[in-house]
Amino acid sequence: MTFESPTTLGTTGISVGRLGVASSYRAPAAAYEEAFDAGCNYFTWGSFIRGRSRAFQEAARSLFARGQRSRVVLGILSYAHSGFLTETFLKGGLKKLGTDYADVLLLGYFSRRPPQRLLDGAVKLKESGMVRAIGITTHNRALVPELAREGVLDLYHVRYNAAHRGGEEDLFPHVMGPSKPGIVAFTATCWGRLLSPKRMPPGEKPATAVECYRFALTQPAVDLCMTGPRTLEEMRENLATLAQGPMTEEELTRMRRIGDHLYRGRR
Repeated sequence: MTFESPTTLGTTGISVGRLGVASSYRAPAAAYEEAFDAGCNYFTWGSFIRGRSRAFQEAARSLFARGQRSRVVLGILSYAHSGFLTETFLKGGLKKLGTDYADVLLLGYFSRRPPQRLLDGAVKLKESGMVRAIGITTHNRALVPELAREGVLDLYHVRYNAAHRGGEEDLFPHVMGPSKPGIVAFTATCWGRLLSPKRMPPGEKPATAVECYRFALTQPAVDLCMTGPRTLEEMRENLATLAQGPMTEEELTRMRRIGDHLYRGRR
């Protein structure tokens, strides 16, 4: 078993590869196109200028010109927290990318329930066909089951890695089932800390980026895991995750040991 086969993002009906790519880390256009050719079709793009990579814009237009728009899953991230501004920035982003819809509108970041007026505006955008699905990004894991019961949002971007495993108790078990929303893990490397030799337990080798992504994807509730490559070489390294597949119990135990050490050190 490997992670090479696509999966469905919750109940959206949208088919996605198991690795997603955040474009805000400014990888070159070739990295996004190579990721797509390897089966990674979920890309996020910011609604503000600093989150809008010109390289991704170039790659997206190239993929669309190749007739691949229907296979690209485009997530546009908005921090506007205003229905009017969210729609304005969304329309501007779509124009720059040369498409008339986003597959996912991501509202971020929220530690509590988004305002009803913002949710209502997002639903209208979905009903208009400008977006196919609505999600939020949050560090508040307990918020997700609460919102999932309302059924307004389709997916959630949540922090999950070997050092931050609380979702195994207060999130994942509470959303599994026929109506499970899409779950996207981010910060798989714990902002690079799981890769740092200086932060390891005595005598332990640091985790690799591939091990971090495999750890997140081995969790059954996680549909896909985000990556943030800065170079083509990093993208190629991350793509090795797909062929290796889920971790063994021995590998998971090692990752938990490293994560526990890192978590205790930070506290």
